[in-house]
Amino acid sequence: MTAARQEIAVADIAHVPAAQPAEGAAVLSIIERMARDPNIDPDRVERFLVMAREDRAERARIAFNAAMSACQAELPRVLRDARNSHSGASYARLESIAKATAPIIARHGFSLSFDTEPSPIQGNLRVTCTCAHGAGHERAYHLDLPPDTAGAQGKANKTPIQGIGSTITYARRYLVMQVFNIALTNDPHDTDGAPAGGDDVISDEQAEQIRKQLTEHKIPPDRLLRFFGVESVPDLPANRFDEVLASIKTTVANRARQQEGR
Repeated sequence: MTAARQEIAVADIAHVPAAQPAEGAAVLSIIERMARDPNIDPDRVERFLVMAREDRAERARIAFNAAMSACQAELPRVLRDARNSHSGASYARLESIAKATAPIIARHGFSLSFDTEPSPIQGNLRVTCTCAHGAGHERAYHLDLPPDTAGAQGKANKTPIQGIGSTITYARRYLVMQVFNIALTNDPHDTDGAPAGGDDVISDEQAEQIRKQLTEHKIPPDRLLRFFGVESVPDLPANRFDEVLASIKTTVANRARQQEGR
């Protein structure tokens, strides 16, 4: 696959309801007439410019939201077509996500750009994503993740540079899915034409509840994820949510008994 095809999206501006040239020309014409009129207060011209910018920004925001809604309605589920050699969890490769979604994302006028910056969380790397729309509006997203240098057993399996590269790739995959609400599936027959958001995984609220439990009891998530055969907490199956909570509770109880027996 070429680098061009691996890009998540390249906006097709011709299909975007951006501000029409005629509208811009009309605004400039009004400004020119106001500027030539010695009886018009310069402050009034400035206020007009501010109002024009705010109006254009609002129309761009509305166009962004409408395009996002239409785009998400067309996006298919993406097959988890790869397996993590350390955890055994299935996941969708970045290339697979791009191949399944890029044409639709581009057709609706979106493009994504990625970057890195210092994270406020010590030891983590922040990967940023800017989702821009041809109408002129954009939104920023980010993920803070630790460098992926250790395997499921906690042993180093990558050099620091490899770990950073792996972290960036991981973050890009999840940022793309977050931005466009892309759902994953394990069924190769459940991808074409299926709307996003219908996969049987836990909700965002349930994922946050599990994260809080793991953090509160200082439980590393690797063993839990490996047991349920997923790569991350949001990938946990919805029909096993209660089982996940019970597993955490059992781990806490076993730890308490071990401490009492010392």
